[in-house]
Amino acid sequence: MAAQSYFIGDAILKPAIHHESFEQLWETKWKVPCAMGIYPFMFGSIKDFEPVAQAIIKKGLKEPYDWDEYAASFFPKAEELAAIAAAAEAAGETEKASEYYLRSSAVYRIARFPAPRSPKQREAWAAGKAVFYKGAALLPHPIAEVLIPHVHALPGEGATVPVNFLLPPAASPAAPAPLLIIFTGLDGYRTELAVWQRGWLDKGVASLVVEIPGTGDSPALATDPTAPDRQWSSVLDWVAEQPAVDANKVVVWGFSTGGYYALRVAHTHADRLLGSVSLGGGAHHMFDRAWLERVNLLEYPFDLANTLAFKFGYPHLESFIQEAAKFSLVNDGTLEKKSCSLLLVNGDKDEIFPIDDLFVALEHGGPKLARVVKGKKHMGEPDSFFIILAWIHELLGLDGDYMHQIKLLPSKPKY
Repeated sequence: MAAQSYFIGDAILKPAIHHESFEQLWETKWKVPCAMGIYPFMFGSIKDFEPVAQAIIKKGLKEPYDWDEYAASFFPKAEELAAIAAAAEAAGETEKASEYYLRSSAVYRIARFPAPRSPKQREAWAAGKAVFYKGAALLPHPIAEVLIPHVHALPGEGATVPVNFLLPPAASPAAPAPLLIIFTGLDGYRTELAVWQRGWLDKGVASLVVEIPGTGDSPALATDPTAPDRQWSSVLDWVAEQPAVDANKVVVWGFSTGGYYALRVAHTHADRLLGSVSLGGGAHHMFDRAWLERVNLLEYPFDLANTLAFKFGYPHLESFIQEAAKFSLVNDGTLEKKSCSLLLVNGDKDEIFPIDDLFVALEHGGPKLARVVKGKKHMGEPDSFFIILAWIHELLGLDGDYMHQIKLLPSKPKY
């Protein structure tokens, strides 16, 4: 019956081969993007990952993974790269140091991927942040970490919202820059989606990268469906206080699970945003039992449903499934509220969040713009990037030349 319930049809019943072993994951899903230097290998080099992957393959690791054992496999290479970076920095070789710090952060990222659920993965997240910000500080346009006061926090929530913030050099109170806020995803945090920031700076747009509840260093209570509203209020209050940022030209772009939050914020903070983009985001059916009981074996590299349970603050998948409906944007009435300009984009073959949720969003509330990328899976990449960049350029009155930004995304190691 589940096969008839979703737009992808029988695909929900067909396990992906990469779940058979890490060897299959590397050979069929990860090796090509690693060589290209794209998600999830931003800032990385296949020269660094190939020997680690082969060592893991030799061990015969496969699902269910011992996450400490998995993560530990990456540490020697990450530490080696960080040492090369430190030596280069000491020698005044700034460009080389920056690259190697960022390459180290990429290796630590895959160690803690898809989420820091074990002690060694949490160690990888901390170490990865440290080398990322060392490398980011040495870029031609340094990316700084800002700790935004979480002034709307409830008891039990963190005191700050850590973000990446990059302001174009020409921005000033007399000529404030528009701002793009990037909501990160389930596994890509602010240390990864920073890859977009230089391109926006070159277009005169400030950028702020922030993690969604239950991921990275988000201070929000993961189990509270209203917690993101408080986090975004604190972030937008801080934005309004920045004299070189035009608070009337703020656009949100949410990636994957961040797309769910971009859809929500478009309704909860409609008057504070010029526009919002939900890329590959869910809304309602992503929380169905029938969906969550199948997706561990589909498109996602690892155990998606369990990772989502962890992200939403639940110790076990079943406990999450039993309460997941409370996060539905249909069930809580969010989609019936007024929204800012809103663009929904996804691939029609998505096996991470059902494309059905895009249709659900169109069936509720006010009119929205949407674009379905035919024949593509989650997020409709890479076609979706061109669609979204063109929309944001038009919304902000930019030059329309977004190919410059696209070309900056792949990692191209020099050393």
